[in-house]
Amino acid sequence: MKEISIYGDNYFGSYTKTREASRGIVLKGGMILTAHAARGDVWMIPGGGIEKGETSEDAVVREVQEETGYIVCPVREFLTISEYYEGARYDSHYFLCEIVGEGETALTEAERTAGLEAVWENADQLTERFSRHADFAASDEEKRGMYLREWTAMQALFDGE
Repeated sequence: MKEISIYGDNYFGSYTKTREASRGIVLKGGMILTAHAARGDVWMIPGGGIEKGETSEDAVVREVQEETGYIVCPVREFLTISEYYEGARYDSHYFLCEIVGEGETALTEAERTAGLEAVWENADQLTERFSRHADFAASDEEKRGMYLREWTAMQALFDGE
């Protein structure tokens, strides 16, 4: 498994906060399952925070279902990205997953307000979209960092296959 670190320009040089997350990449015929927030036109790999007592595998299953409605089985963890911003470290565990069923979404209020929905996106188009992360450097640091993280994960996945 590959491990990559990303350091934001605003990193303080040390951190006191750590957040662990799991993210699931689901491929189907050249398409990738995404979570798209209509408000702000933000695209992301489905996933989120690991809850207390939960494994990274359990978290990716829960998060993908909550955000997309699909029930997945993690096939393999292929990457951990550690991001450093201000005084925090954010670890994202990326899993290649396969769909094993369908269930109900369980969106948070913030996700509903953002218009989050599951969208199958062409893998090449999604990679190209994430590759433009630097376009957001002056206007939206959170989106820039998220797109850099997702682009890095896509590169690791496709370079490793």
